[in-house]
Amino acid sequence: MPLQTEFEFTLPKGYVDEEGHLHRQGIMRLATAADEILPLKDPRVQANPAYLTVIVLSRVITKLGRLPEVNPRIIEGLFLEDLVYLQDLYQRLNGGGNYTVKGKCPQCGSEVEVDILGPGE
Repeated sequence: MPLQTEFEFTLPKGYVDEEGHLHRQGIMRLATAADEILPLKDPRVQANPAYLTVIVLSRVITKLGRLPEVNPRIIEGLFLEDLVYLQDLYQRLNGGGNYTVKGKCPQCGSEVEVDILGPGE
């Protein structure tokens, strides 16, 4: 069974673009080492370490609604509740919290998803 690397999400409030369209559905992929390391060279992160979250999320969110791309400006425009939601999702997918494993029921053969706890939980 291949490793699941992309995960769909729905923002609690949603991103409102310049034309007033609401974007709530998205996809976040698992982070790579480069996603954590390369943003450290960004002058915005060097000036304000809290900006690291903005850069990292803009790298790992591959889709948000009908937007052509997700960039730091989009992440900056999120409502706080949505930013907190994405930070939590990032942490659960990449380093803690619950993990979802897909498999087949050994008795009936139907596909199932099972939430398991991460290390130390």
